[in-house]
Amino acid sequence: MPGQRKRRERERRRADARRDREASGRWEPRFSTLDEAELRTYLRELARSGVAAEDIRIDMACGRLVNPTGYTVSVLVPAP
Repeated sequence: MPGQRKRRERERRRADARRDREASGRWEPRFSTLDEAELRTYLRELARSGVAAEDIRIDMACGRLVNPTGYTVSVLVPAP
């Protein structure tokens, strides 16, 4: 298909850049909640404060019948 090679190369470059950036920094947990609405509100506040979307990680602890689903937001902090 036309353009497939360019797309794969572009995606590979982005993945390499992200891997390098993550290797040089660390993930710092910033927010934890059980409520999805609070999560969305916090993510909007992060976006307004200027944090790039690729520097945000959301970990979801899947709940079952007894335990609710939990969310933890971490931000990539570059190394000094």
